Amino acid sequence: MSALECSVKRNGVAVMGGEAESISTKKAPALSDSKNVKTHSTEGHSQEEPKAVLLSTVNAPTLLAPADQLWSTSRDTAVRLRMEGSGPGSETPLTVPQLFLKTVENYGDHPALVSKTGGQWVTLTWRQYYEQCRAAAKSFLKLGLKRYRGVGILGFNSPEWFISDVGCIFAGGLATGIYTTNSPEACQYVAAICEANILVVENQKQLEKILQVKDQLPHLKAIVQYKGELQQKAPYLYTWAEFMKLGEDVPDEQLNAVIDSLRANKCCTLIFTSGTTGNPKGVMLSHDNLTWTVSSAASMVNIKYAEEVMVSYLPLSHVAAQLLDMWMCMYFAMTTYFADPDALKGSLVNTLKEARPTCFLGVPRVWEKMQEKMKAVGAKASPMRRTVAGWAKSIGLQYNYSVMNGENQVPWGFMLANNLVFKKVSESLGLDRCKLCFTGAAPITKDSLEYFMSLNIPLLELYGMSESTGPHTVSTRDNYRITSCGKVKPGSKTKLENPDKDGSGEICFWGRHVFMGYLNMPDKTEEALDQDGWLHSGDLGRHDQNGFLFITGRIKELIITAGGENIPPVPIEDAVKAEVPIIGNAMLIGDRLKFLSMLLTLKCVVDDNGEPTDELSPEALNFCQQNDVTATTVSEIIANKEPAIYNAIQEGMERVNARSTSNAQKIQKWVILERDFSIGGGELGPTMKLKRPVVVKMYQEKINELYAEKQ
Repeated sequence: MSALECSVKRNGVAVMGGEAESISTKKAPALSDSKNVKTHSTEGHSQEEPKAVLLSTVNAPTLLAPADQLWSTSRDTAVRLRMEGSGPGSETPLTVPQLFLKTVENYGDHPALVSKTGGQWVTLTWRQYYEQCRAAAKSFLKLGLKRYRGVGILGFNSPEWFISDVGCIFAGGLATGIYTTNSPEACQYVAAICEANILVVENQKQLEKILQVKDQLPHLKAIVQYKGELQQKAPYLYTWAEFMKLGEDVPDEQLNAVIDSLRANKCCTLIFTSGTTGNPKGVMLSHDNLTWTVSSAASMVNIKYAEEVMVSYLPLSHVAAQLLDMWMCMYFAMTTYFADPDALKGSLVNTLKEARPTCFLGVPRVWEKMQEKMKAVGAKASPMRRTVAGWAKSIGLQYNYSVMNGENQVPWGFMLANNLVFKKVSESLGLDRCKLCFTGAAPITKDSLEYFMSLNIPLLELYGMSESTGPHTVSTRDNYRITSCGKVKPGSKTKLENPDKDGSGEICFWGRHVFMGYLNMPDKTEEALDQDGWLHSGDLGRHDQNGFLFITGRIKELIITAGGENIPPVPIEDAVKAEVPIIGNAMLIGDRLKFLSMLLTLKCVVDDNGEPTDELSPEALNFCQQNDVTATTVSEIIANKEPAIYNAIQEGMERVNARSTSNAQKIQKWVILERDFSIGGGELGPTMKLKRPVVVKMYQEKINELYAEKQ
């Protein structure tokens, strides 16, 4: 009897010899249509369907492994899904292969993955992509990938990254992204925890990291390099071409049996947290976590099947990029263009202009860099152009606030502003077709939000975490509020625990997007999930009267002064950066100390490796010129304690202090650091989020100096 054949029904749940349950009485929307139900399996194609693409066992029940716990920390244990009885949250669970098959069946010839080879764009259709994932899965099986063991992927975004990830899931493994910025020791840590049988690396640079720690990875059987030629030979090393051929003699039936045995409530993916507070944790995500989360988030946004275009450039080892680039694209049969590896060093805009995406996710630093670049260009424009741009931006801001508030009043002159300024700006950024510009993964300033609103590019904030499979709240074009992270996804719930007098409490999540648990970390899992199964985010937030969520701080980031006052640092840091445009990064200090101080960096030029240089950025130079300062480097300003700049910063601080709610929230001292923060320097995480404990450790001496006299 096939695992996909239904058996005795009991209380609406089909049971097979205690081995699997099937939710067969609940009707789920098909992926392209919310009115009828069709789930597809990969079973029994050999007589009727000779191709590698296995299409449809219509209305096959979805099977779940038996489970009574909402959480697990072992790689092979199923969890009980947080299913609703009806409505959102009650949809039939799907495995990744079922989701993929539905898309192949409906849109098999539509472009899926577009990447550059030798300067030319090369396209894989959804059917070709699916076939390559099956081929990769067979090769993983041939190499000895064991059930629930890891395939670690270490490299920049590419079709091979996607194919390795999905192929691993098809073969019953745990797909595990590894940050390209990881040291050899950090790679070893992730590979050891996921018990990686195979590691897929981009190039020689990443391969060398693994070779340094290979002897500390007892489960490792093979390494595959997907770009460039191998510079050494070894029986365990394979090029991508060699790897893809390895499984050619693995029978379809063998792979089908594995795919057929996958269960929607079992683990298929590990996302490692970026380790801002200690060692990274392996977030276990089930098939249902991935497939249900995209269907739930998708129901909120205006996205059309087989019409949308995305650009993949953010680290796929991070949940935000993976969910959008891989799983949302799979759900909607989108087309994904891959950026060049130096995207964040400046080439991203070239890819955006070529791909012209209809949806785009930028972390705040990406939007800030765009803003800085446009301001630098604007500063060089003629007075007439600057006047026109200023007028257009005031119209744009007025219009977008009107849309946001549901008034939709088009101010006089909007069409002219649109033709003279907005369209040209969008085209110059490659965002002229983009109807959804998302921001997430770190806090963004109101200044940046209003800047893009004024250019008729409203940024839509998302909020969530690795442990909630990405988005928990979503902003949409017709339903957003500035500085809010949007509204909770259908089928999910938010609870604010221990709210204060302003209604701000710890944000807790409930829904089928909540993770299974941290791999091999029961203590940490129990810290994150309470006894009732609510996920505690560690973030503080409040709701407005319309249900929009506003983040007010982070519990672990709260500065508790020696006087016992709780101070969220981000609003104060943002206020300082808004007051003094030469400041690149600002970090508030004052935990268990008598007063607040601040570490500052100046905006500077970034080199080809993404590392900050001593050279001031165009915006910083412009600020210097306005203050009659001839310095062109950070070191000159610090060495001379450049009076005009130091005074301008002090005046900015005083303006921020004047608005503070208490004396305890005033910044008493500050210092300019010689070097800006960066990922390579260790101060920023992979999505440019500030690693506060790391910064404190790195600059402890400077901090001690700030507090030496006044204590």
